[in-house]
Amino acid sequence: MILFQNIDVYAPEHLGRKDVLTVYDKIVKIADAGTITADGLLSGAETVDGTGLVLTPGFVDCHVHVLGGGGEGGFANRTPEATMEGLNKFGVTTVVGCLGTDGIGRDMCALVAKTKGLREQGMSAWCYTGSYQVPVRTLTDGITKDIMMIEEIIGTGEIAISDHRSSQPTFEEFTRLAADTRLGGVLSGKAGVINVHLGDGARCMELIERVISETEIPASQFLPTHVNRNEKLFQKAIEYAVKGGAVDFTGNEEIDYWETVCDEVRVCKGIRRMLDAGVNPKHITISSDGQGSLPIFNEKGEFLRMGMGQSSCLLKEVKECVEKAGIPLETAISTITANPAEILSLKGKGKVREGYDADLCVLDQGLEIQEVVARGKTVYRK
Repeated sequence: MILFQNIDVYAPEHLGRKDVLTVYDKIVKIADAGTITADGLLSGAETVDGTGLVLTPGFVDCHVHVLGGGGEGGFANRTPEATMEGLNKFGVTTVVGCLGTDGIGRDMCALVAKTKGLREQGMSAWCYTGSYQVPVRTLTDGITKDIMMIEEIIGTGEIAISDHRSSQPTFEEFTRLAADTRLGGVLSGKAGVINVHLGDGARCMELIERVISETEIPASQFLPTHVNRNEKLFQKAIEYAVKGGAVDFTGNEEIDYWETVCDEVRVCKGIRRMLDAGVNPKHITISSDGQGSLPIFNEKGEFLRMGMGQSSCLLKEVKECVEKAGIPLETAISTITANPAEILSLKGKGKVREGYDADLCVLDQGLEIQEVVARGKTVYRK
């Protein structure tokens, strides 16, 4: 049992100062500050004095290369696997793994095994079936069966479009994989979402938009990612999101570099623009592209070093949203908690609510992580 007393709760909606009690792996009681005391049956509870602290849901990183990423440029450029400790220290208590460019050197058998391993360690973990390539390389003999019969698999991804590294899928191929993914979700009670990698290509989101307009498959089946890759793509993403589609921003550890040298849309500025355009804030997520390889160049375009996506960027981007873009904390923190949990139908995740999983982050007033609880156990303390 853990009892947080007199702590400022963002659930992600701002609840104010509360007492929050967890028992085993669940949040069992949220009450006004000072009304839950550590005596009687609760005398054995670990107590946390929340004075001056903020409590949020544990973070949901919905796009992480948990097996490692990279490989572009040769085998020496492969990046290492994610670890539970490496995720927890950045506030991540729920992770969704995927394969990227390389669906051969890393395959679905290894991805599902890694996901199961993270679960056994105490992480809440799911994954997508497939990689950049089409036809999709699955674990069983098809997308629908993967989603329906493999508990950890919740959708398909990351399928690449508008990118020279993609399989250049036709409209018919893309539609079929979307339909198979949706059916898998319907039959299993899962989200059945297609996580779509958007490249620099001029066609931007054309394939997604055609499927939505020309078939019965709704926008809710898609979560396009890297929407802030460049200005042209971002303009299309705003139009898409205004019409009701969900979009995923890719956060960055070196924010200034990616905005100035690589012409990416800064996450905090992009989210501000989307909100000003009337996009439903619940349809916006931020993910890290964790463990993905990120080549770093100087202003002359000369290669400097190989970087790597990290989940540390999530809170960094949220802080920028609050401090530089004037976005309320409850809106900003939703992008890495309630929103991805809702879009991906991750039950019991993303909220500080009675009956939900005890996945929690304790922050100080500067929004720095002080403590992380995953499934009711303290997994990180500063």
